Amino acid sequence: MANQEDIFKKVISHAKEYGFIFQSSEIYDGLSAVYDYGQNGAELKKNIREYWWQAMVQLNDNIVGIDAAIFMHPTTWKASGHVDAFNDPLIDNKDSKKRYRADVLVEDHVAKIEGKIDKEVAKASKRFGDTFDKEQFLKTNPRVLDYRTKANSILKRLGKSLENEDLADVKALIEELGIACPISGSKNWTDVKQFNLMFGTKLGATADSAMDLYLRPETAQGIFVNFLNVQKTGRMKIPFGIAQTGKAFRNEIVARQFIFRMREFEQMEMQYFIKPGTQKEWYDTWKEKRLGWHLSLGLGEEKYRFHNHEKLAHYADAAADIEFKFPFGFKELEGIHSRTDFDLGSHEKFSGKKLQYFDPEENKSYVPYVLETSIGLDRMFLAVFSSALQEEELDNNTTRTVLKIPAVLAPTKAAVLPLLKRDGLPEIAHNIVDELKWDYNVAYDEKDAVGRRYRRQDAVGTPFCITVDHQTLEDGTVTIRHRDTMEQQRVAQKALKDIISKEVDVRQWLQRI
Repeated sequence: MANQEDIFKKVISHAKEYGFIFQSSEIYDGLSAVYDYGQNGAELKKNIREYWWQAMVQLNDNIVGIDAAIFMHPTTWKASGHVDAFNDPLIDNKDSKKRYRADVLVEDHVAKIEGKIDKEVAKASKRFGDTFDKEQFLKTNPRVLDYRTKANSILKRLGKSLENEDLADVKALIEELGIACPISGSKNWTDVKQFNLMFGTKLGATADSAMDLYLRPETAQGIFVNFLNVQKTGRMKIPFGIAQTGKAFRNEIVARQFIFRMREFEQMEMQYFIKPGTQKEWYDTWKEKRLGWHLSLGLGEEKYRFHNHEKLAHYADAAADIEFKFPFGFKELEGIHSRTDFDLGSHEKFSGKKLQYFDPEENKSYVPYVLETSIGLDRMFLAVFSSALQEEELDNNTTRTVLKIPAVLAPTKAAVLPLLKRDGLPEIAHNIVDELKWDYNVAYDEKDAVGRRYRRQDAVGTPFCITVDHQTLEDGTVTIRHRDTMEQQRVAQKALKDIISKEVDVRQWLQRI
């Protein structure tokens, strides 16, 4: 476990050292669970957002995008159920005075059980070598089966208790499992209580006339209240989708794990409006499509798994998470939810306005059902960044730190390096930068020995380094170095754009879906 913790610490320190993520208002000792994206982080975040937008909106002729306001009429949140039901079950430890999410304490306990399964697999794999059949081992090993049964029964009970709002049983479960406070080691717990996660604010010039508002806790409601506006102005026919990316805010009491759980974060959501009764097939379709999008980035198939919800939200008839193996274990990265007609039906009731679709084929109006895909942009950033950060042992007994970010997402696509700061080499290098910067984010670096410059670019994930030397003066060729293999090729200056395009062009990546 310590090894995983060390990896995660390296991820956090690398993100700061190389201009990806800083603590918000750090000069004032920061703000807990709020982060700023630095110069490289902003680029990577933008590239992930665009990669999602292109796959979702640009490549689907029946999905359009909107950008709704963060402030919404307060009745929106009454209709959506957030005022009454947007709560986390919290528990305090009486000795450490620390507050925790009760469900997360139980889930972390289950993660430890799953860690034991991983250890059994690793031991058996070592023992049996090439003949090891992992699938067979997981199905038949008594110890593994025992751990799996234990984990499943705990999660089942937790799901049932939360669904029935039986908070006393959640506390009983924590006590039965012997879960201790991670800080004090004490098992002296308070009762479990519900806590609403929305941030309140005010709209208006004077205190007595101000209206109570909330910062939106999700971006989905902006889509639902604009359903008819978009459908009519876009003359959309069902099935169709509305996508949106944007900030959301949750007063997370237990915000932790760096940018995994923050109080201000960004979502990328798509609501797909469908005919009632077709939700099962669309649910399966979007599960497959979304997993395909993730796999197109090549982070490794073994890092993803589906987790079907035991406890369904009040609006859903099916829900699954795509979980990703972060340095701290498998955690939710994206949710796919069959939301039925809860949202549009509820807004229809609270607003008194009809939110229905006239289906010309059926010759009748109905409230559409909704299939949602919702991914956290910051979590996706962490998934990409933590997978990409690698320490490599080189042949000459040295190591290099390299950020193997998928080239399509890399903040800077190429760095141009003149071998020396004289003999006209910087001028040629600047010309190459001027030529390439119309298509890509390109860096220029002339400081230090070229080997050190390579290391710097490796550490920020730049896929290509282009070196201009004296041979360039003679025949117009340059050396292009590939980040992942460190291979170097001698190529003509005019071939650079094609070589870079082959690696970073979004078409090459999204066609894998």
